Amino acid sequence: MQNEKVQNKEMDEFETGTTTLGLTTDKGAILAADKRAALGGRLVSNKHAQKIYELDDEIGLTIAGSVGDAQKVVRMMRSQLNMKKLETRELSVKGAGTLLANILHANKMMPFMNQFVLGGIQEGEGILYSLDPAGGLMPHEDYTATGSGSQMAFGVLEDGFEHGISHEEGKELAMNAVKSAMERDTASGNGIMVAEITEEDGYNVIEDLEEQSELE
Repeated sequence: MQNEKVQNKEMDEFETGTTTLGLTTDKGAILAADKRAALGGRLVSNKHAQKIYELDDEIGLTIAGSVGDAQKVVRMMRSQLNMKKLETRELSVKGAGTLLANILHANKMMPFMNQFVLGGIQEGEGILYSLDPAGGLMPHEDYTATGSGSQMAFGVLEDGFEHGISHEEGKELAMNAVKSAMERDTASGNGIMVAEITEEDGYNVIEDLEEQSELE
């Protein structure tokens, strides 16, 4: 019965054929994503979809998959992180990753149909994790990508990334990786959002380009 419910999710729910990524720099972490949401994999239902969310002052999350599921996860994470602040103190990026992994694992029989990239700053260093629907938590020292355009994004990241890359170069590389995916993956497009997380400024959206034509 539970598997049937998973297979018969509402047909009008947005799904994102997506390119999202994260990378670390000498000052922190960069998260980037395209802005296209599709309906049933055939119709572009939203050209301004948000796929990067601020969870806390120094933690951000990218989403790939069901928008409805992802938005619920974002609400749960924000609530849990705020409660942790009131109870004890702020969670580290690793602690937030473990919390999200536990939430996903607890729902694996009725999973949230998403992949996530969690990024943040901890003791002056950029930290990245990727998470799957079953709650698998994978650390990434340098970079990672998710979604239907991730193969193209990985190609650009592998070619251009160097350990200890400068923050400015990291921002440019993230933009180029998403742009490359948008040019080849029909499910990705309609602009790029880029967010940075640094010790100096915390979470900050640094690029939010709506039209693909602006990127050419």
